[in-house]
Amino acid sequence: MADTPPPVPPPQPPVAPPTRSSGPAPAPASSPVFDVLLSGTVFLDIIFTGLPRPPAPGTEVWAEGLGSCPGGIANLAVALSRLELRTALSAAFGEDAYGDFCWEVLAEQEGVDLSYCRRFYGWHSPVTVSMAMDRDRSMVTHGHRPPVSADEMLDPPPRTRACFVHVGAEDERWVIRAKEQGALLFADIGWDRTGLWAPELLRRLERYDVFLPNDAEAQRYTRCDTPERAAAALAEHVPVVVVTRGGGGAVAVDSATGEVADVPGLNVAPLDSTGAGDVFGAGFVLGTLAGWPLVERVRFANLCAALSVQHFGGSLSAPGWVDIATWWRTVSRRADEELKGYAFLEDVLPNHAGVEVRRASATIRLRATR
Repeated sequence: MADTPPPVPPPQPPVAPPTRSSGPAPAPASSPVFDVLLSGTVFLDIIFTGLPRPPAPGTEVWAEGLGSCPGGIANLAVALSRLELRTALSAAFGEDAYGDFCWEVLAEQEGVDLSYCRRFYGWHSPVTVSMAMDRDRSMVTHGHRPPVSADEMLDPPPRTRACFVHVGAEDERWVIRAKEQGALLFADIGWDRTGLWAPELLRRLERYDVFLPNDAEAQRYTRCDTPERAAAALAEHVPVVVVTRGGGGAVAVDSATGEVADVPGLNVAPLDSTGAGDVFGAGFVLGTLAGWPLVERVRFANLCAALSVQHFGGSLSAPGWVDIATWWRTVSRRADEELKGYAFLEDVLPNHAGVEVRRASATIRLRATR
């Protein structure tokens, strides 16, 4: 199966995460090329919203809304790039219309660097259909393993400030190499389809700097009965642990300082929760790279996720700085003690206006008008 390297744009110019200083010092020539490096599978996501009920065998159900966008690891890549982090992705793309669409959205619309991606003829793009119902969603996915591994595409990996890794069955060489080059390692983990939830996996987390599971994953791996206890147990293996609780916010533990941050969820009307965990992770990465206190990192990540669930489509639901600034202007004068905890946004919102972000559309491509 032959692969055809497509032309790619050069890496984006450095953009520093927001800090409380008047502005970042010029980066030295030896500084990392990217802020965050990712590897994983890009899916074409097709999202149905407003379903009155699940489709039963032999019946048809009409949805009120429909969206399409890149999914999978693209959720995290877009969320990071919209926060103006220099984001590089390594993934396989099919030489089909779905692959064309996902490539164009990521590279041309969202500014994700695809220099470490490859396209393959005869390998079709993975597809996920997501059905949003009753504040949750169900998914159907089809795809095949990529023709090459991430270790082959990232040999060697570029210098980066951070990597976000999905912990799989085996450790990947590129992750170890990136760690040796000084990268912070952020990690999440997927649902264990075997149902074993083997505690042995926890020992493999010791090479990572930050671990961000959801509450169900954290409780099953640790055998704890609450997210808070699970976070404390995981902090024995990883320096910083953040356990997300869906609409209930998140709890974080810094084992080095003993600090615990327990942030409740924001009161929003969710439309589609697809990709909310990835958007949360992107917000936490930005706050960590910018050196924010733990509680502010959790609050910012919590806000990013809350804004994302008000739109459908995992990747293209991620907020940009305009969305974040608009939310703060709207709520900052409310007499709500919990909202006062977000006052740090006054110091970190960028001075520039930013741009409006694109949302998922009902079709994968519109023909250009002549």
